Amino acid sequence: MPPPAVRVFHVSDEQAQQTLVTLLRQWLPGESWSQVRKLLTARHIQVNGNLCLDEGRRLKAKDVVRILDNSQATPPKDADVKIRYMDQHIVIVEKPAGMTTLRHAEERDWPTRRKQVQPTLDEVLPKVIALQDKSRHTKGKGTGTGTGTGKKPPRVRAVHRLDRETSGLMVFARTPEAEQKLVQMFRKHDMHRQYVAIVQGRLEAQTITSNLVRDRGDGKRGSTTLKDVGQHAVTHVKPIEYLHGYTVVECQLETGRTHQIRIHLSELGHVLCGEKVYHTPLFQKAIPDHSGASRIALHAAELGLTHPITGEPMHFKMQMPPDMAELLKRLRAKSATK
Repeated sequence: MPPPAVRVFHVSDEQAQQTLVTLLRQWLPGESWSQVRKLLTARHIQVNGNLCLDEGRRLKAKDVVRILDNSQATPPKDADVKIRYMDQHIVIVEKPAGMTTLRHAEERDWPTRRKQVQPTLDEVLPKVIALQDKSRHTKGKGTGTGTGTGKKPPRVRAVHRLDRETSGLMVFARTPEAEQKLVQMFRKHDMHRQYVAIVQGRLEAQTITSNLVRDRGDGKRGSTTLKDVGQHAVTHVKPIEYLHGYTVVECQLETGRTHQIRIHLSELGHVLCGEKVYHTPLFQKAIPDHSGASRIALHAAELGLTHPITGEPMHFKMQMPPDMAELLKRLRAKSATK
């Protein structure tokens, strides 16, 4: 009998804090150390739904490790990060899917070589800025960014996040003043953020309102019915295309809570294609996904804001990236045959 497409392992309390490669050896007793490491370098391992290449990662209790029969896509590189707008105060960037916005606290002291295995956007972006500055200077146009030729650019300051698997537009601050004002704007919800998603089922236009908590009862984030508990969250959804068994929707955030769109749509019964965390209703079986999505089908397509320093209105749009566009093309073709 051929091996299953996915083998799933759950980290127990006793196994917590052991390295990924050590646990893989325990779970795969017939494999050598070199064979286990090859699974990692060949991109066959997911941790909590995300590709992991770091054999030294220490796992936590309840982490979920998946061994895939097929390799996942190559992680994004510096060249995949595109700058849409930049001045001395802010930078608007197109984030590729597969790249984390910020390094987790427990990873910040890692050696450079280990960080380079899976770089984060806040680490890559200064290098991309430096290259763009150098290019402009070489062409005799000047930088216009306030960094100075040949100097290391100041660090970028993240004021919001996108999940690792979510692609789309983001804004970073480049000065403390811009950071402070952007944080205030996000806190007051003075930003226009619109996403495009592909979900299971036929979804009608509506506004979803709930209070989100860190633990809905099974260790995952979710909504609560308890009064005055959790963070108020509002998502406006509008269908833009119906397919057989799927809907392409626009999601506009009124608030910006962690995993808000993913949770709200899943709780409606319209799980995002490619969802690997919120596809399981509380204390129920997982909802199967036959879409073939390689990652969560969610894209931050529009970003509108007032420039924090100049007061200029700004609005940006980003086309659906190739992987998500290809998924949509396949679903359209399948729908046409029904």
